[in-house]
Amino acid sequence: MSDLLERLRGRGWRMTSQRRVVAEVLDGDHVHLTADEVHARAVQRLPEISRATVYNALGELVSLGEVVEVSTDGRAKRYDPNAHHPHAHLVCSNCGLIRDVHPTGNPLADLPEGERFGFTVSEAEVTYRGLCPDCG
Repeated sequence: MSDLLERLRGRGWRMTSQRRVVAEVLDGDHVHLTADEVHARAVQRLPEISRATVYNALGELVSLGEVVEVSTDGRAKRYDPNAHHPHAHLVCSNCGLIRDVHPTGNPLADLPEGERFGFTVSEAEVTYRGLCPDCG
């Protein structure tokens, strides 16, 4: 069973066949699918699943904090199931490929006190951009 499925079961999320398929599609490393990609893969497993059901399940997963919406450069939102493991993203500026990366250091500590303008900083989102091997 996937990490996401285990977390959802632990939270008591009602696991219908449609919700299970959406969670299964999102399972894996470096998964950053659009809603349409989730739907296309879900249909392969459960042909009768509707686009609306997929969008609703994704919305619930985001609301629960079990999946993170990732938006880059005005492209379609992508859904990242790696919500409970701090990481940054590496994004191809050409094709939009996204990879999870785990840089060393603490981005919160890297922000100098004088640049905080009185904010109590609680989190940082880091995105590295460049060209992937296929586009470079």
